Amino acid sequence: MPLRYAVLFCFFLTIACTKSREQKPPNILLIMADDLGYGELGSYGQQVIQTPHLDALAREGTRFTNFYAGSPVCAPSRYVLLTGRHTGHAFIRGNDEWTERGDVWNYKAAIKNPELEGQRPIPASTLTMGEVLQSAGYQTALVGKWGLGAPNTEGTPNRQGIDYFFGYNCQRQAHNLYPVHLWENELKVALNNDTVPPGTKLTAEANPYNPQAYDAFTQTDYAPQKMQEKALEFIKNRDKESPFLLYYASPLPHVPLQVPQPYVEKYRDIIGEEEPYLGQNGYFPHPYPKAAYAGMINYLDDQVGELVALLKQEGIYENTLIIFTSDNGPTYAGGVDPEYFNSAGPFPNAYGRTKGFTYEGGIRVPLIASWPGHIPSESISQHIGAFYDLLPTISELAGAVIPQTDGKSLVPVLYGKQAKNTHNFLYWEFPSYNGQQAVRMGRWKGIRKDMMEGNLAIELYDLENDPAEQHNLANKHPDIVERIRKAMEEAHEEPEIAKFKIPVLDK
Repeated sequence: MPLRYAVLFCFFLTIACTKSREQKPPNILLIMADDLGYGELGSYGQQVIQTPHLDALAREGTRFTNFYAGSPVCAPSRYVLLTGRHTGHAFIRGNDEWTERGDVWNYKAAIKNPELEGQRPIPASTLTMGEVLQSAGYQTALVGKWGLGAPNTEGTPNRQGIDYFFGYNCQRQAHNLYPVHLWENELKVALNNDTVPPGTKLTAEANPYNPQAYDAFTQTDYAPQKMQEKALEFIKNRDKESPFLLYYASPLPHVPLQVPQPYVEKYRDIIGEEEPYLGQNGYFPHPYPKAAYAGMINYLDDQVGELVALLKQEGIYENTLIIFTSDNGPTYAGGVDPEYFNSAGPFPNAYGRTKGFTYEGGIRVPLIASWPGHIPSESISQHIGAFYDLLPTISELAGAVIPQTDGKSLVPVLYGKQAKNTHNFLYWEFPSYNGQQAVRMGRWKGIRKDMMEGNLAIELYDLENDPAEQHNLANKHPDIVERIRKAMEEAHEEPEIAKFKIPVLDK
């Protein structure tokens, strides 16, 4: 071959290889914490709890400051994430324990009878993130907490686009981090733990200041550790010819307060003496509640560090999109002290303003996105988005057919560019906690609460000047209130499930 043709051949070969590399879809590691507040990471202002690995991801990528969960509680938020449908259109709009089956809250009975375990199943016709990515050639895995379909129903992970599942099927069972069993695909896996029902308290004769009185609440097999082992194993044993989606739905730091003792001791040294939690606000007691809670978040951070280290070891870190977020704002139950940690960051930490409520502290969550060479490092995005944007975003990056959703792709934003399509407004509705609606429209936030009592009045807040939502401006801006009212009317569809109806809307 003449030299000039050889040079041209190599040139075009280089272009082709470069193009091939550029078009290779990324692996996707989607990590979702459980009840982690906006202010509980160092990169979001946390001063006590150490999160060096997540802070490193934030430095290596983009940190979003105006991002929202799908709902203020667990199950509907996860549904929104996986389907791209907001709660005005969602099948699941609240935590639905499917109580018509029987005594589903009987922990021991549910252990023995899978017919009592798990939540109401999402329909077989539901299009999920897993199914979308499977259609694009992805291997799909879920490690962690499901909560969208009881065992032996059409709503189990394996029947909703997940090739491999390990973790809690049932969010009630996740109220013990040392459970008797977990699930691997559709088989129950026994753990080396005794049955301790959630809500168990110290015995009457126990000394609450004696750490040994709490021994029953720390057993052998710690569920988050077992899940981590399976997540690492999935990455190691993946089909290396195909990209993967690993949806890691951690149960941390959702109460109960349970974490390996070294993490407790670390924060005992940092926090100092504290009063024991005796279980008066639900879940399990703990002799050092603040230290335990901080340790749980630190433990989760260390798990993220292990995952990143393995991706680098496998040589796939550079082509893996990592997204980290939380399903809703911080809790107020189980011995957690959000005021001490300033868990909601710039938003109020009091009950009524965090988990379970559509004020900012209940639904604004951290979102970190990292993908070396694609997402600009050390960047901050003020783009206003929500969980239902993630499905079209991930679909586009995966080269999948983008399904019709309520979301808008964040791909330009991830690349540091202006969004091509933006929302006219973001929407939430929540039939629990006395019935709520909320709309984010630019700088404005409208909230309805106490809707189960017939209330339709809208509170109005200017988030640019009042992010803590302390000053209701509804009387000063009736025109904006009317725009928000129309948005609420437009976004709401009558739910299929009767318990999610709000009578003042669904007559």
